[in-house]
Amino acid sequence: MFRFADIEMLWWLLTIPVFVVAYVLITRHKRHQLSEFGDPELMAQLMPDASKSRPIVKFALLMGALSLLIIAAARPQYGQQEKTVKRQGIEVMVALDISNSMLAEDVAPNRLDRAKQMLSKMIDNMVDDKVGLVVFAGEAFTQLPITCDYVSAKMFLNTISPKLIPTQGTAIGAALQTAIRSFGSQESDAGRAIILITDGENHEDDAIAAAKQAQELGIQVFVIGIGKPEGSPIPVPGTNDYIKDRSGQVVVSRLNEEMCQEIAQAGKGAYVRCDNTNTAMRALQQELDRIATTDLETTVYADYNEQYQSFVLIALLLLVIDFFILMRQNHSLSRMDLFKEKAEKYKTEK
Repeated sequence: MFRFADIEMLWWLLTIPVFVVAYVLITRHKRHQLSEFGDPELMAQLMPDASKSRPIVKFALLMGALSLLIIAAARPQYGQQEKTVKRQGIEVMVALDISNSMLAEDVAPNRLDRAKQMLSKMIDNMVDDKVGLVVFAGEAFTQLPITCDYVSAKMFLNTISPKLIPTQGTAIGAALQTAIRSFGSQESDAGRAIILITDGENHEDDAIAAAKQAQELGIQVFVIGIGKPEGSPIPVPGTNDYIKDRSGQVVVSRLNEEMCQEIAQAGKGAYVRCDNTNTAMRALQQELDRIATTDLETTVYADYNEQYQSFVLIALLLLVIDFFILMRQNHSLSRMDLFKEKAEKYKTEK
């Protein structure tokens, strides 16, 4: 596959026609000036060494060299090979609660955005690890399969909102089950972890059993509780109002720390409470650093091979040729007959 790494540099090729037009106009102007001095044929006899073709050849060589240098500056590249490399790292699946209660503003700017900020920093700290993303509310699904493509991970992370799942609730057990399946093969020497980020409200299924299942498969479950135990009302997006129950009372969402701690204990992980500081991020990073790392096979694409060197060499060759072409005819060289001189020298010696 052929491509230009800096394709915008090719716009400079548009200067070549400008130079050509300028050269033609300047040449015509010079001829017009010479014709004012006298008859062109007589002027040609007065300047026998002048060459009409050599300036054109030199200009063509110069334009050719310039074109090749512009192409070289655009960094032509060829070939892209797929290969498998081994990296030292762990595998992490993130299960992120995106229910409406995550819009509560007891942490700034709100629970969901604060969780996304923390996950973004966690991804930035990854080097050879793999990461995947599960989102859940009343149901759960895999938003991003496990990968080492951190750019895609952050892109998917930025698109997350409660609108992704219309069914409200907090199906933590389903989220953990989905995260377990997202690891793929159940047998692996790599350190594996599930990071559950939730406020723990509206628990609907057996999350404890799902956490124990993960632990039996060698997957540790870490829980990030986000929010405050005293709770906060849930804003209605796009309004200045708050979500209310059927009786018209404002709903207050509270962090269920007890539930979060039980899930972490069942998953042989740790529970960390997230607030407006970076304490949770540092604690989580320390826990992840304790997980054993192993060689992870990852399919990547080799870099393109640079091809600009050939264009530069050809351009330099054209410049060298241009340097040795004289603007005028060299009669001394044209009259030189090396074989004749050698023959006369041989006769003299005889």
